[in-house]
Amino acid sequence: MKIFVITKKTLFTAAAVLALAIAAVVVFVAIGGKKHSPSDARAASAGAKETASPAGSANKAAEHTALLSADDEYEVEVLAGFRKELPVYSVDRSDGKIALTIDAAWDDDKTPFILETLACYNVKATFFLCGFWAEAYPEAVKQIADAGHVIGNHSMTHPHMSKLTDAEIADEIKKLDDLVENITGTRPTLFRAPYGEYNDRVILAVRALGHEPIQWDIDTVDWKKERSSQTILDSVLPRLADGSIILCHNNGFKIEEYLPTLIETAQANGFTFVTVDELLLPGPTLIDVNGRQRAK
Repeated sequence: MKIFVITKKTLFTAAAVLALAIAAVVVFVAIGGKKHSPSDARAASAGAKETASPAGSANKAAEHTALLSADDEYEVEVLAGFRKELPVYSVDRSDGKIALTIDAAWDDDKTPFILETLACYNVKATFFLCGFWAEAYPEAVKQIADAGHVIGNHSMTHPHMSKLTDAEIADEIKKLDDLVENITGTRPTLFRAPYGEYNDRVILAVRALGHEPIQWDIDTVDWKKERSSQTILDSVLPRLADGSIILCHNNGFKIEEYLPTLIETAQANGFTFVTVDELLLPGPTLIDVNGRQRAK
């Protein structure tokens, strides 16, 4: 058995350390009690109206309730200050609806096949068009609209939006809106950022212009030449879920091979393709940290 020898010096040292710790706790509690709560700060900034109001015993309960409400609101605002602005990546649904989205920014040689395939399976899609593509292929733009598909805004020149000023962001969006309206008679209300790049400022600017920013939760990555159609299907089909938004490109290298199978398999598994505006939820909504749109 070990024998521990405790000297008087050790006892005094331990007692001093313990006393200092207790004193620190007391001071911390005392300072905390004297600090103004968030609700006190709100009351002080509200002006003399609240300061001069009587605080009799009859309204103590009401004042306490008001203070709790102010604290709750303060906490929400503090948390909101750290919240990142997000586009819609997917939608919280349980009805089997999903959206096929097709970005068009470069060539047009596969667009007729895409439109024929969509018509064959009675699928309505959402096409996000760039301005220079719409200028180069106005007849294709009109065919897309005439077939009942929705046209979204993919910017005028396909820039890195987060590097633009607010005025430049608005210019990119408005010019494409004007162009599409001149061709189809309808202005887009959906926006997808080029390269999928965005920051808080871009998202806020887009929504300020009356557009809903749309991302995706399933990416075919069909712009990579080395990806086979089977690789694309193997990466997309297992991930299909209610409310999913699928990203394709009108010039995807293997889109002529994988698109019919993707649609057939999804429909066989009970999914229904709708346009993004149909997929979005009506009424008050919020977007969670994963970019999923939910009803409030």
